[in-house]
Amino acid sequence: MSKSIRSIVLLIIAAALFYVGKGFFMAPKYGGGEIAPNFSTTLMDGRDFSLEDLRGKYVLLDFWGTWCGPCRVEFPHLIALNKKYENAKIRDAEGFEIVSVALEREGSEDRTKRAIDKLGLDWDYHIFDPITNFKLLNAEIATGLYGVREVPTKYLIAPDGSIMGVNMSFEEIEKTLDGK
Repeated sequence: MSKSIRSIVLLIIAAALFYVGKGFFMAPKYGGGEIAPNFSTTLMDGRDFSLEDLRGKYVLLDFWGTWCGPCRVEFPHLIALNKKYENAKIRDAEGFEIVSVALEREGSEDRTKRAIDKLGLDWDYHIFDPITNFKLLNAEIATGLYGVREVPTKYLIAPDGSIMGVNMSFEEIEKTLDGK
């Protein structure tokens, strides 16, 4: 094998190993079936919140950032999902809720609130999870509890509190909620 072909093969192998390693590193902490870690915090509107209070409902836990382009692409889908299911009776559940967790630089709460209003994210549960390092996303709830390493990351949680899926497509979420 010539030197240039060997170099190309090594480059391809290195690239493949990089992407496989990145996939393992970027994967969230939970994959499905586990009980979602409970947390208590204060919502951006000042109310107390505990994830456990939503037991009995399907919950979409959405980790995002105002600075995240792919997150903004997903917002119309989240808004549509919320409109479709916000008052719906879903099989074995009391309903459906979206809980948005904004990973933002400390001190940018007002900017995040303005973005939520401007983007039309009109569900009830918005959490500010401050970070000091965008490369590590070192936020208490996102990184500490859920192992989020990239945004957007979405967890679909069943009424019993178990994680049904992570980063499911919106079509998969709808099929799950519709019982298909």
